Amino acid sequence: MAHAPHELGRAGEAATAEHFLALGYEVMARGYRYGRAEIDLVLRRGSELLVFVEVKTRSSTQYGPPETFVSTRKKELFRLAATHLQEELDWRGDIRFDIVALTLLAQGFRIEHFEDAFY
Repeated sequence: MAHAPHELGRAGEAATAEHFLALGYEVMARGYRYGRAEIDLVLRRGSELLVFVEVKTRSSTQYGPPETFVSTRKKELFRLAATHLQEELDWRGDIRFDIVALTLLAQGFRIEHFEDAFY
């Protein structure tokens, strides 16, 4: 089943949102942008935790594991956008940066969730 990269990415983000909703999180934003930074998903668990998620979707593992595709520059932009959103929301709880790596399999996505993937 062939997907265009942007379609695969959107499907991966939707699958990730469903994954977090099932765990009791609330989706605050999808594709949150601040300047040149973009955060795929912003989630909240109650009033105590805000989670910023980078979703990496691949149709195969031939280029190595998806979680290795987050560069130092991307992490800097990610933190910048996260800081801006915290100020916007006047957020006082904890925050966490997660990476969710999805690999497309015949029966759907294999989801690997890395909590506290970077700081």
